Amino acid sequence: MTAPRVLVVYKRTAFQRNRDSKRVKALLASDDLSVARMMGAHEAHLETIATAKRVLKELGAKATFRHKQTSEAEDVDLVVTLGGDGTVLWVSHFVDKDTPMVAINSSPTTSVGYFCAGTPDTMAETLSAALERKLKKTKLSRMEVTIDDTVVTTRVLNDVLFCHENPAMTTRYILRQGDVVEEQTSSGMWVGPAAGSTAAQRSAGGKVLPLGSKKLQFVVRELYRREEVDYSLDKGLIGPEDALIIKSKIRAGRLFIDGAQRNEKVDIGSVIRLRRSSESLMLLGLRRR
Repeated sequence: MTAPRVLVVYKRTAFQRNRDSKRVKALLASDDLSVARMMGAHEAHLETIATAKRVLKELGAKATFRHKQTSEAEDVDLVVTLGGDGTVLWVSHFVDKDTPMVAINSSPTTSVGYFCAGTPDTMAETLSAALERKLKKTKLSRMEVTIDDTVVTTRVLNDVLFCHENPAMTTRYILRQGDVVEEQTSSGMWVGPAAGSTAAQRSAGGKVLPLGSKKLQFVVRELYRREEVDYSLDKGLIGPEDALIIKSKIRAGRLFIDGAQRNEKVDIGSVIRLRRSSESLMLLGLRRR
C-alpha cells in the first residue's frame, strides 16, 4: 500500500516574527499585558507541530513540513494547516479544487479557528479520519477577481477589500450590478463568498450566508449618502452566474485579498470584476454554523 502524501504548512508565531525586537523583549521581560499571551501561544504552536509529526509518522504518511507555502500544492493526497484561520486563508490560494484540506487550530485559547476541524487534543483522530476519508467534505465557493481583464486570482475564500491605500482617505468609484449603476464615495467595500460572510462582511452590516451558498456578498463601508441620490447598491448578493463591476475613480486604490498578506494596486479608470470562481475548495471537517 502506497503511503499517503501529506503537505503540512504551519505558521510562524508572533514571538518568532518579533523575537529580535528590543521592544518586544522588554515587554516580555516586564510581563506587560500587551504580550501576555505571546509565549503561551508560541509554546502551544511548537507542541502542535511536534504532535503532528509524531501522529503522521504513526499513521504511515509521507509528510512534508513547511513554514510557508508559495507555490502550488502538487502531487499530494492531503494538505494540513497548523495555525489559525489566517493560515488556512493563505495556504488555500495554493490548493486546487480536487485536493482535500484540513486545518488544525494550534492555539485554541488565542485563535478562533472557524475553518479548523481539530485541535492539538484531537489531532490523532482528526488526521486519521482525514486520511481514511471519513471526515465530512464541504465544498466552499471561492471568488474570481480580475483587474482590467487580467485574472488576479480565482481562489478568494474569505473576502476582498477594495479601498484607498491610505485608510484615512475616501474611496471613489462607480459600482455596477446588472443594469444598476451608482457613483459612490465611501471607506471602501467588502466582497466575498459565503465562507467569509461571518467575518468582515457581517461586521459591516452584511448577513451570514449558508456555507453551501454559491452567491457572493458585497457590503459598502460607511457610504456617504447624498440627499438627492437614492442608493440601492450599499449591500447585496451576487448570483452564481453574475458579477459585480467596480470602476475606480482614484489613483491609489488597493485590493486586499484574503487579509493583508496580498494586495493589488488599482489605478484610476481600472475596472475590477468580481464573480464566483469555477475553483471551489474542498475543506474537511468544517463545523456547520
